[in-house]
Amino acid sequence: MKPEDTEPQGGGKRPQDHTGNNLTGARTLSSLQELRAAVNECKRCPLWKAATQGVPGEGLVPSALMLVGEGPGDSEDLRGQPFVGPAGGVLDQALHAAGLDRRSVYISNAVKHFKFESRGKRRLHIKPSTGEIEACRWWLAEELRLVGPKLVMALGATAARAILGQPVTVSQTRGVPTRLSASAHLWVTIHPSLLLRITDEAQRHKEFDRFVQELKDALAWIAKNPS
Repeated sequence: MKPEDTEPQGGGKRPQDHTGNNLTGARTLSSLQELRAAVNECKRCPLWKAATQGVPGEGLVPSALMLVGEGPGDSEDLRGQPFVGPAGGVLDQALHAAGLDRRSVYISNAVKHFKFESRGKRRLHIKPSTGEIEACRWWLAEELRLVGPKLVMALGATAARAILGQPVTVSQTRGVPTRLSASAHLWVTIHPSLLLRITDEAQRHKEFDRFVQELKDALAWIAKNPS
């Protein structure tokens, strides 16, 4: 993947919808302190209507390592923070096992509002559509520009799709650094929620260990590629 094949990080043309019209609601940020208010004001797709609030990224700025997931779940929607639900618990465990914590990285999602369907009193997460991913790429590009990561870890296919602007198969691209720009690369891996869906305990431990090793490998890659 060449740098010119991806959307500029925080600059370039504003994203467009399927009709070719410029999407409204985006604005360039001078700092990430403005992100929460900006996301809460955003009406570029319908997801804001049912969500409690927007969920911006958080963590170390600037950061050499940035983690990007799919979108907020029920807990994230209520608390306004990324990865604070069950999948976030798995991510915290993996970060700790790799010698990291939330304060040493930047964590965000491709989509900033919770998409769900109601089943009784429960709100179940639904995968965002291509249009919703595209509508939110502006904010992700702003985060990339302001965080300035050397390596972006896409947690799952939706995150990779949002960053690259095209469909991605995790199994085919996992663990292979792909250049995004002159200063940043992408590393695709699984979403931590996958580990919650593995019923076999031995297999779950195996996949967790592999995920931890990827985080360690990402740190080693950053150390070997300082510029």
